[in-house]
Amino acid sequence: MDGSRNLASNTVGLCLLPSELIQDILMRLALPELSCLRSVCKLLTSIISGNDFRREFNVRSSSDSWLFVYKKRSTRASVLHGFTERSDRWFNIPIVKYLFPVIPPGEDLYFLTASGDFFLFASNNCRELIAVNPTTKTARKIPPSPLGPRGTSSWRRSGLKLIAGPSGSDSFRFLFAESYENRPVLFEYSSETDTWSSIDANESSEDREPRGSDRRRIFLSVVHRRRESVAIAVSETDGPVVVRPRFDGGGMEERLAIGFSASDEVHRLHVYGDGNMVIIRSTVVDEFAKVRMFTCIEMWRMTLDGRRWEFVSKVPNGLVERVRKPYGVMMGCLEEKDGKVNVILMSNHKGQWDLIWLSYYDLVGRDREGNWRWIPLPEFGMEGLNMAGIAFSSGLSLR
Repeated sequence: MDGSRNLASNTVGLCLLPSELIQDILMRLALPELSCLRSVCKLLTSIISGNDFRREFNVRSSSDSWLFVYKKRSTRASVLHGFTERSDRWFNIPIVKYLFPVIPPGEDLYFLTASGDFFLFASNNCRELIAVNPTTKTARKIPPSPLGPRGTSSWRRSGLKLIAGPSGSDSFRFLFAESYENRPVLFEYSSETDTWSSIDANESSEDREPRGSDRRRIFLSVVHRRRESVAIAVSETDGPVVVRPRFDGGGMEERLAIGFSASDEVHRLHVYGDGNMVIIRSTVVDEFAKVRMFTCIEMWRMTLDGRRWEFVSKVPNGLVERVRKPYGVMMGCLEEKDGKVNVILMSNHKGQWDLIWLSYYDLVGRDREGNWRWIPLPEFGMEGLNMAGIAFSSGLSLR
């Protein structure tokens, strides 16, 4: 009751402000907060529902960075958490209730990726893909790809991409790359036609390699080896092209360890996404308990000709000291959008998950180490968390 009185009192005070100031305040809120205010009073409902406000809010929201984490229990008790820099708290995104009509009881779901208003899940038992749009409150099954039904372990985060249509539309594309019969192949689903297509990627050459400053290409990973990666570069104008960037190790000869499961004295974890690679170098602090601590975080980028990985920047030592914690295992997720690279590091130590969000801004004229930023994340009950997927995305649309 006290909370209701405070909300009513605060709303009355807000409504006494000039309308331009009210709109400016509302424009700074995250979509879940706006949705709550819609039912508070007629004035706020009128402002939020206005075409001009909605249009400007969606333009701003499209450039926002959201982090989504799927916490899995039973299907009905599972929660999709979302966090954006616009706010200082996690939001529960109403996704799960829309899944009930399209999945059988007891299905094991994994959250693959998100883009705009769309969230993509994979089911482990039925081996299907399900796209959810919380804005339109709908969920739909995607037909099996040309490779047939696939379990959750078949999907590689750096080898897939969900692309939402223009703001306000109900269309999307889903792309993924695989090695099929020893050749890289691009598979693409279009929601408009509800069909799949597959295209053999051509080997890059002088007249077909990614060139110029066209960073708008989509890079989908096929395989990563110690010294060479294989990826497919996709653009709106050219067909898919195979690129094979080489990696010289950055002068280090330590062994690569996925999840840091080996017992070597020094390790590194590679995280890939959108033609970028983040290397987390780590050292053992308790060999008996297999506890480690990362000592350096570097960002590398595929050269424009797609032939090698080049060093870009590293997280300043002072920032590394602020964010690092001991852990037993670590995973990562990376996405680039509009010159900003977001990296999330997920580590687990004695059953406690920890999330570290770092952003690199590709700004000209600044010291490359000074372009890093740490986004502190509030707690949301991560102890004993059964995490079943994590992804970056832009903001949801206001309709």
